[in-house]
Amino acid sequence: MPKVTANYETVVIFNTKLGEEGIAANVEKFKSLISENGTITNVDEWGKRKLAYAIEDETEGYYMLVEFTSAPEFPAELDRIYKITDGVLRSMIIAK
Repeated sequence: MPKVTANYETVVIFNTKLGEEGIAANVEKFKSLISENGTITNVDEWGKRKLAYAIEDETEGYYMLVEFTSAPEFPAELDRIYKITDGVLRSMIIAK
């Protein structure tokens, strides 16, 4: 039976108060987590941007976009990890 995979896209916004090392550590953490559970097709780090509205009293965030393919069960686990990770202001995962 063939392995079922789907295409996904995730955007995550990190708190800039983590500092450059903290942001880089989180970026690498999530890149490796996604690559362990799927295949990364594109990573686009948008960098520091002004938020449209304040989130947790922050007006700036560090944006990262990752396109990947994985099993349908993985995005739910990725979303759970986003929610419990300090420094993640917002995240979104969509099926393409």
